[in-house]
Amino acid sequence: SPPGLLLLTSFLLHVEEGHASPTRLVCDNRLIQKYIGEAKDMEKRAGHCQALPALSCPTVLPLVDFSLQQWKSKSNEIKRREILCDLALLVGAVAGAQGQVTQECGARQLSQLYQHANSFILLLQTFSWEAGPWEPGCSPRSMEQTHITGIFLTYRQLVQGKLRFFFHDLAKDLCK
Repeated sequence: SPPGLLLLTSFLLHVEEGHASPTRLVCDNRLIQKYIGEAKDMEKRAGHCQALPALSCPTVLPLVDFSLQQWKSKSNEIKRREILCDLALLVGAVAGAQGQVTQECGARQLSQLYQHANSFILLLQTFSWEAGPWEPGCSPRSMEQTHITGIFLTYRQLVQGKLRFFFHDLAKDLCK
């Protein structure tokens, strides 16, 4: 479909070096493993930042745990929207934390996390099974968090969990 192609082209032009095309990302299992590795590294580096302050204004993070049984019963479009909702809430949490963290080490990790989460949002917007713009009118299950490391943990769990399974499901259709 031409609108999808246009979206895909604009995505490829805006995506940073090293991030691959949507089909390659889905079909090449090494890439999702690379993103899981990056998520783990960011989490580890954030944990090594000296004396990260607790956030005075808690951030709201999505609860990203899920039942595999329920997950398998959802359509790809519902899964995509659910992950987009989680990512949108996560990006908001990162932005909120960025305003409170002045320490360089923590700020650098948050900035990297913000970029990674945003590129996944762009990527997921290129896969759409229903016409119409994506509306972030969603309310994922959430929790408040005052520890910055919790933001990185949530991101890693999201990439390792829902995103990895979503790409695995897409691969069945796209990579024949």
